[in-house]
Amino acid sequence: MPIDTTIPLHRCRNIGIAAHIDAGKTTTTERILFYTGLTHKLGEVHEGTATMDYLPQERERGITITAAATTTYWNWLGEKYRVNIIDTPGHVDFTVEVERSMRVLDGAVAVFCGVAGVQPQSETVWRQANRYKVPRVCFVNKMDRAGANFFNVVEQIRERLGAKALPIQVPIGSEDNFRGVVDLITLEAKIWNEEDYGMTYQVVPVPGELKADVEKWRNFLLETVAEYDDALMEKYFSDPDSITADEIRAAIRKGTLKMELFPVLAGSAFKNKGVQALLDAVCAFLPSPLDIEAVKGTNPKTGEEEARPVDPNAPFAALAFKIVTDPFVGKLTYIRVYSGTLKAGSYVLNTRTGQKERVSRIMQMHANKQNLIEEVSAGDIAAVVGIREVRTGDTLCDENHPIALEAMTFPEPVIQKAVEPKTQADSDKLSTALSKLSEEDPTFRYWVDEESLQTIIAGMGELHLEIIVDRLRREFKVEVNEGEPQVAYRETITTSVVHRELYKKQTGGRGKYADVVIEFSPLENGHFEFVNEIKGGVIPREFIPSVEKGIRQAMNDGIVAGYPATGIRARLFDGGFHEVDSDSLSFEIAARYAFREGCRKANPIILEPIMKVEVETPEEYMGGIVGDLNRRRGQITGMGARGGMQVVTALVPLKELFGYVTQLRTLSSGRAYAVMEFSHYQPVPPHIQEQIIAQSKGVREKESV
Repeated sequence: MPIDTTIPLHRCRNIGIAAHIDAGKTTTTERILFYTGLTHKLGEVHEGTATMDYLPQERERGITITAAATTTYWNWLGEKYRVNIIDTPGHVDFTVEVERSMRVLDGAVAVFCGVAGVQPQSETVWRQANRYKVPRVCFVNKMDRAGANFFNVVEQIRERLGAKALPIQVPIGSEDNFRGVVDLITLEAKIWNEEDYGMTYQVVPVPGELKADVEKWRNFLLETVAEYDDALMEKYFSDPDSITADEIRAAIRKGTLKMELFPVLAGSAFKNKGVQALLDAVCAFLPSPLDIEAVKGTNPKTGEEEARPVDPNAPFAALAFKIVTDPFVGKLTYIRVYSGTLKAGSYVLNTRTGQKERVSRIMQMHANKQNLIEEVSAGDIAAVVGIREVRTGDTLCDENHPIALEAMTFPEPVIQKAVEPKTQADSDKLSTALSKLSEEDPTFRYWVDEESLQTIIAGMGELHLEIIVDRLRREFKVEVNEGEPQVAYRETITTSVVHRELYKKQTGGRGKYADVVIEFSPLENGHFEFVNEIKGGVIPREFIPSVEKGIRQAMNDGIVAGYPATGIRARLFDGGFHEVDSDSLSFEIAARYAFREGCRKANPIILEPIMKVEVETPEEYMGGIVGDLNRRRGQITGMGARGGMQVVTALVPLKELFGYVTQLRTLSSGRAYAVMEFSHYQPVPPHIQEQIIAQSKGVREKESV
C-alpha cells in the first residue's frame, strides 16, 4: 500500500499493541490489517500464517519474538487516518522489544484476555507504558471463551493496575453466545455478521435483557466524563439526554490524553468481532504526534536542555529504537522522527559517536517487507539504510542543530551458556553473527572467557538463548555445540575498606611506579561509581582516568569467584607518583591490584538473580506446586483465585528454575501454566556461596592444567 502523504499530522496515530503472552495481540493486529484492507487473507497465529510474526521461530512456536511495524489507513467519521502499528511480544524474555517500542509510541492498545484478565506480563507492560507516559485504550479480547467476564476484567484493571478503567461498551451475550456490543456513547447495538468474517455489522435495538445494564453504565460514563468539561457537568445535572456523542468523545479524549481515563472495549479478535470499534477508538481517543509535548534533549556542545517541536520544518531529530540485519538490504535502523524532515541521500549526525552518516534509503515497513519512500517527517516511524555505526537509543539529528535525546536503559542479562563452533568454518562466522545479533538486541551479550577461551552468550531467559542459537543456525548458517545454562551471578562488598597499593617495578632502564589509596564501599543501586578526590596534584590529572579504567577492568573478573562485581563505590583520595617511572599503565595496574586486594577484605558476597514466578493451576494440584516451589528455595508471596484457577506467586532463585516448566507439566498433568520475570539480585545463602566459590576454583584449576 503506497504511503499517503496528504494526511495531516492530527490524523496520524503511532500505536503499539501490548499484553501478556497469549492474550491475542498478534491476532488483533492481523484483524486490523484485514479490516483496513492491508491484507486480503486472515493471518492466524496457530496456523503460522500471521503477517506480523514473520520469523520462522515465531511461526513455529506461535509466539511473537520481535516487535514488527506496519502502516495502515482507517476511515472514521468520514475522514482518513494513518495508523502506524507496532505489534510487541508478550513473553517476558523479550520485554526489551516492548520497552523500546513504548519509548517511541504516542499511544497503545492494551489487550487483556476476557477470562484471565490482568496477568503478570500485563502489569509489566502497563508499568512500561506508565514510565513513558503513553495513553492507552483497553481491549478485553476472547469474549467468546468459556469463563469470559468483561466487567470482572474492568474491575481488575482498576484494582491491580490502579487505573481508572471506563467501559464504553457493554457486551451482547457471552462465551459461545457473544455476538456484539452496545456502544454506550451512541447507544447503538452492533451485531457482527459472521459470513463475511465480521467485515460488516448490523445496528439493532438494545436487547431487552441488557437495558438495565446499559442504563447503569451509560450513567457511569456520563458522570465520569462530566468531570472533564464544565459545560458537560451543567448538562449532566440539567438535561443528560442533550449531551451529544461528539461531546462525550471529546471529554473521553481529554481524560485519556491526561492518562486519567482508560476507555475499555470488548471483542473477540479470533471470531472477528469488535476490531472495527477498536480502530474507531484509536482514532477517537489516542493522541496524534501533535498532542505529545515537544521532545526534550541536551545540546551536546553546550550541555543545556533544548526542545524540538513536532514540526516538519524544524531541525531534524529522531531516535533509533530498533536495529535489524536484513539479508537483502543489510542493516535496517528503525527511527521515530520527532521533528524536521529527512530525505533519502542526506546526512545525519549520530550524537553518541559524533559521526556524520549518510542515509541512502528510507523505507516504510510492513512486517519484514519494505516500501521505498523519498522522505520521512516529524511524527512518523520508518526504517533507514546506510547508517553503519548505530545502537538502540542513539539520537540521529541535523548536524548544524545537534541534540541528544534521552537514551534507553535496558536490564542486564541473568542467564548465560557457553557455545562452541562445530567446525573451523563456523568459528570464522560465529563472532560476526553474534555481533549482529547483539546490535539488534540490547539485552543479549556475548564475550570470550579469557581462561577457558569459550564463547559465552547471555540473555534474559532460557527461551531467549534458545532463540538466539536457533537464529545462529538458520540465519547465519553457524552450527554450535551448547553448554548447560548457567546463572549470571554478581559479586559485591558489604563493608567499607581503605586500601593502599604501591606498584613498583625496576627492570633496568625506565621502571614502573604508581601509588594509590582508595576507599571501596558498598553502593545500594547496584552500579559502579568512581569518585576522584585527589587534591594538590599528588597524582597528576592525566593518570586519574587510568585508575578508573583499571578498577572497571578488575570488576569484570570479580572478587572471590570470578563473576562481575557490581554495587561498588571507589573513592580515590591519596597516592603518589614518580617523575620518570610513572605512566598510565602503572596506575592502571596499581588500581587493578588495589581492587582485587582491597575488596577481598570488605566481606565480599555473591548475589544471585531472583525471579518473580506466577503459577496458574487447577486447585487439586495446588499443594504439590507450593511444596515444589518451597523445595526450590522459593518464598511464596501470594495466593488467590482468577477465572476458576488458583494463582500462586513466589520469589524463586533463577538457579532453582532450570527445567521448571517441564516439572510443572508433570506435577499438574499438563494443566498448570507459569510465567516468570526477573525481579532483583539478592545475596546467596552462605553454604551455597561456598559451593559456588569451590566450583569456580575447581574450574579454574582444571583450565590451568
